[in-house]
Amino acid sequence: MLKVDEQWLSDITYQVNCTDTLLKEEGFTRLGFSKEEEKAIQQFTEISTNVGLHTRSDEAGNVIARWEGASPDEAPIAIGSHLDTVKHGGGFDGAAGVICALSAIKTLKDNGFTPSVPIEVICFRSEESSRFGVSTIGSKAMSGRLDMDAIKDIKDEHGTTVQKAVEEVGLTWSDFEKAERSESDLKQFIELHIEQGTRIEKAGASFGIARAIACPVRLSIKLLGKAGHTGTTPMDNRRDALCVAAPLISYVSEEASRRSVTNEYPVVATVSTLTVEPNVMTVIPDTVHLGIDIRSVDDELKRELAEDIKKKMNSLANESNVECQIETLVDDDSVFLDPETLKKVKQVGEGLGYKGFDMESGAGHDIMNMAHKWPTAMLFIPCKDGVSHHPSEYATEGDMVMGAEILAHYLKNEA
Repeated sequence: MLKVDEQWLSDITYQVNCTDTLLKEEGFTRLGFSKEEEKAIQQFTEISTNVGLHTRSDEAGNVIARWEGASPDEAPIAIGSHLDTVKHGGGFDGAAGVICALSAIKTLKDNGFTPSVPIEVICFRSEESSRFGVSTIGSKAMSGRLDMDAIKDIKDEHGTTVQKAVEEVGLTWSDFEKAERSESDLKQFIELHIEQGTRIEKAGASFGIARAIACPVRLSIKLLGKAGHTGTTPMDNRRDALCVAAPLISYVSEEASRRSVTNEYPVVATVSTLTVEPNVMTVIPDTVHLGIDIRSVDDELKRELAEDIKKKMNSLANESNVECQIETLVDDDSVFLDPETLKKVKQVGEGLGYKGFDMESGAGHDIMNMAHKWPTAMLFIPCKDGVSHHPSEYATEGDMVMGAEILAHYLKNEA
């Protein structure tokens, strides 16, 4: 069995996160195309170079660390993830995939292995949507799925556009399309990630194999009632928009729970944003905005739930003489990963004595773009209490070592 250098893995975990403590109270804020993301990528580049990999940046700022192998003209096997975070996030979402990938390479090199085909570790730019509301920018560019005109003028909370942010870190926006790679450029892509949930633990397993990525249906609902004085407007003469919204919130949660029990794949639905106007103690709410996120790898199931939510909302609004406006913001097909590649990764993990668990991902990842062009597999390792996007996000050293071991043995078999 290939033995991972645990101390080295621990050291680069600190180095990649650019800190001497992982559990800072305020967490990590490395937003896409920020100086903080730049610093982490510089650390990735330095580590990769020290391991003996050749690094380059593509036109979208993705960094590729390459081990040429015995046949450098062959299409490489790629592994990797991202280093940007949400605001006040943790040090393992994305970073675990990059760290375990580098550790797998180091393990193979320490054992005198030379691959017959090249191996690449890819560090994608701006995977999170925390800054601009647009996710997976780097992998969209690499896979040819980036709509540049649609996002270039989107602004962050400080008024900086995507295009300006890109150019502030030394990249050229007009060159982004040149980052696209052809189907022949890669043999396959594997991404390791923390689970961001507790299904692996509840299944009594050691690692998870994500068969599909559940892309969302997102609804925006606006309810228009009538404002009035809370003390003088009779109860039978009110058009309270918030009272109409309240039962829908419970309906969304209850229906998702009920349908998850009766279907092969689960569905999750959340009223995740709510604004009330005028939001004054003495005024009846006349305007309510709700944002609803619905996800399942069963596209028919999530769309059926979305339609039933719309019907329920219209019914509640009609009963209370409140105007209802509903807009579908997003309606994306879910992404299924390559069954054969998934099978191989699972077999490697179980061959090492770890128990695998077949599951789905409710969160989006760079791999969902890569899967449109290349055979892909996603490997999940546990995270403590299922917590993610939070300063307390944590993957144990043992689980990180396991992830690196699985990747190293998989690469030894395939490369």
